[in-house]
Amino acid sequence: MRVLITGADGFVGPHAVNALCDLFPSNLELIPTARTADGGTEALDITDRSAVDGAIARCRPTHVVHLAGITALPAAASDPDATWRVNLDGTLNLARAILAVAPDCHLINAGSGLIYGESAKSGLPLDETSLLAPMDDYSASKAAADLALGALAHRGLKCIRMRPFNHFGPGQSEHFVATAFAIQIAKIEAGCADPLIHVGNLTSARDFLDVRDVAAAYALAVAKSDTIAPGTILNLASGKVHRINDLLIALLSRSSVSIRVEEDSSRMRPSDLPCVIGNAQRARDFLGWSPKHSFDETVSELMEECRARLV
Repeated sequence: MRVLITGADGFVGPHAVNALCDLFPSNLELIPTARTADGGTEALDITDRSAVDGAIARCRPTHVVHLAGITALPAAASDPDATWRVNLDGTLNLARAILAVAPDCHLINAGSGLIYGESAKSGLPLDETSLLAPMDDYSASKAAADLALGALAHRGLKCIRMRPFNHFGPGQSEHFVATAFAIQIAKIEAGCADPLIHVGNLTSARDFLDVRDVAAAYALAVAKSDTIAPGTILNLASGKVHRINDLLIALLSRSSVSIRVEEDSSRMRPSDLPCVIGNAQRARDFLGWSPKHSFDETVSELMEECRARLV
């Protein structure tokens, strides 16, 4: 097995590498970067069609785990053109290159549960048949890529469309709420900041997963790719929700100092989606997958990892 991982140096990438190595202790070659014509390696720019074509032709992977993308909502909103180039055009570049020069290769695409968008307002768990109703450039670009892969599956592309819901854990950027809270707490404990956290709306509820559980699902998709029909969609979700306030309280309860929390009116924006919850029964059926890490376990390990970042 030759597995090319895009975005291998991002948040999920290292966890995906670990999951693949755990699942395939032998008979596995990981290709976290593109190979050059002279045998060296370099980062792969998925928006460069010729570079993608060359990388797929040289590497001849049996599987591509596609993790590269613009994922932070502020970054996606600040440069929507780049968001569409990376999330849609980059994905299409990979898919077309696979079809052209490595048609037996399986593409495992990391999409997003946020593409269901307004459908979450029903308050019901979202399954793979729920209407796609994205509400911003990030989710719209991910939805477009997901739909494009579904169409290409009818032309022979062997792809599995994964739709993970919110996930957090060690290694995540501060652009995401869990890590933003944890880093602030770690800085306060280290004496680098006043014992005060300003917050916005804490009432939104989300279906949180541990990043390692998401990575494990990608590895299982690689393992079972021959048994899954091209174009198959698999949600990754816990089926449980926690409010952002629950997340903050859980992190604060692990702090060694007393920290005040104050609402900041400039951050108090009503949530467009008060509650987002997923149904991952199909991933259980197709992959034998289920989350292994509890919410409290992930919170504890994230807090410890954020403290270590300041050492």
